[in-house]
Amino acid sequence: MAHLKPEHLPAFAHVSSDPRAQHYSQLVETRAAGCTNRTRVRNQRYAALRALQKEGEYFSEEQMRMREPLLYEQYIGQFLTDEEVLERSQEAMLDGAQEGQAGGGGSCGLANLLLNSYQERLIQNRLQEEQDREDGAQEDDEDDEDDGVQQRGWEPTAEEKALLREEFISQMHQRFLDGKDKDFNYSEVDNNPDYDNLDIVSRDAEDKYFDEDDDEDEEEEEIEKDDDEENMAQ
Repeated sequence: MAHLKPEHLPAFAHVSSDPRAQHYSQLVETRAAGCTNRTRVRNQRYAALRALQKEGEYFSEEQMRMREPLLYEQYIGQFLTDEEVLERSQEAMLDGAQEGQAGGGGSCGLANLLLNSYQERLIQNRLQEEQDREDGAQEDDEDDEDDGVQQRGWEPTAEEKALLREEFISQMHQRFLDGKDKDFNYSEVDNNPDYDNLDIVSRDAEDKYFDEDDDEDEEEEEIEKDDDEENMAQ
């Protein structure tokens, strides 16, 4: 039943008057429509992700850090040297000064510097709040690990740091594709035909982010549940 598609239904035309056949035919058609819509939304979000990577700062390290400060700290921040932290702060200040000059004057530059300072405080406050919640949830966990990243007593090599950075970026991409970026307006992407005809990279690259087997398992469980309910009704 889980492998039936709408194009297979004409083979059961001889029992189309049977209420059970009608019920299962409707399930097949509904499932197919749902899969088509999910696939379309999935591809549109993937196209939007690629566009955001090429344009703007949405997936810059600093913007991702602002959105998920705890995740950033666990994978990248806690392993930065004092010099790297200072360099990051100086880059943020320089970006603010350059934006101020582009905007027309020293007053704008000062305003951007103050804004960056304010945003940094927000990040630190949010990081502390998330860390407190995490500590409360893991107070009985003596392993002191999170998502496979060891928290203390381990200093990663440069290669390991690069792998951790890649993992952080991958998780941020996945969060976007899963619709978990709370401040992002997904209505501008989902079911937007502007993202239908963009050049999508190879299927292997898409499979990095999407696991269709999980969807099929969930659909099979739904069909089996409906079968059980139908049998009970009989």
